Amino acid sequence: MPKTWELRDYDREFFAKELADFVPEQIFDAHAHLYESAHWGSKSPVEKGPAVVSLEEFSRQMAWLTPGRRTSGLFFGVGLSEQWRNASNQFVAQEVAKDQSSRGQLIISPKQDPEMVRQEVRTNKFVGLKVYHTFSNRKITWDSEIRDFLAEEHVRIAHEEGLAITLHMVKDRAIADPANQEQIRYYCEKYPNIKMILAHAARGFNPFHTMEGIETLRGLGNLWCDCSAVTEAGGFEAIIEALGHERLLWGSDFPISHLRGRCVAIGDTFLWLYEDTVDWGTVAPHGKIHPLFVGHESLRALKLAARRMKLSDSQIEDVFYNNGRRMLGV
Repeated sequence: MPKTWELRDYDREFFAKELADFVPEQIFDAHAHLYESAHWGSKSPVEKGPAVVSLEEFSRQMAWLTPGRRTSGLFFGVGLSEQWRNASNQFVAQEVAKDQSSRGQLIISPKQDPEMVRQEVRTNKFVGLKVYHTFSNRKITWDSEIRDFLAEEHVRIAHEEGLAITLHMVKDRAIADPANQEQIRYYCEKYPNIKMILAHAARGFNPFHTMEGIETLRGLGNLWCDCSAVTEAGGFEAIIEALGHERLLWGSDFPISHLRGRCVAIGDTFLWLYEDTVDWGTVAPHGKIHPLFVGHESLRALKLAARRMKLSDSQIEDVFYNNGRRMLGV
């Protein structure tokens, strides 16, 4: 089945049936991308989507995922290479300036001079840094240590400026890897004025990794995790249990949220199943499968975790809205 980008009747029906009574009226999205299609470089995963995602376009797109809700957020670009990083950062800066309830993060390279990072943050009124393993010098960047793409001198700047850092860690076992645990704790303890956000439920695409490793970070007062693009509930539950619901932030990971499919844990790893990687018409002998938006799968997983952990309505509102705003002082 080819990739598509459209809102379908069963998407509306699914939200009305499964999610309308769960998602609050106001949302602060702690992990979303604004971009022009060129910023992806040659490997855009969303070629069917809008060519320019301004803040206005983002709001239109989120009406597909969470209809009737008001969404602000923490935004960054998609400049995953040196070629497009600056253009992507400038685009985000000009967009978030249009909404006093939203904030932006600066995509950085470990090669950058720390004082230049400070200057860019101040000039563009960014509240944080976004780092990517794609800037690592390792031959296989998925095997990178955190310090390979998040330099300590940049963490020092974040500490001095009171910035958030959104970290998508890598290595096969994510937060269950001792090196990742050690480096996160080192940065958080040595630089207590940072706000460390572990993206994707501490990269809990396999929830057993988060369940195994998150306890090692208990007690860090400057650590949060976002929900972005995670489609299984176990990682969310482990974070709530170890860190408290106050440390969990809703994030859509737009535009990944608008792809169809989900991520599933298999053995000690995980597999992404997208609209174009599976023949959904023949995969199940008992009937046709309609793949949902990744964002709807993630919302359903969060709903399951909230119910299992017996979160109150006000605590659910914290996850969707209050936690992110309090963290950033919005």
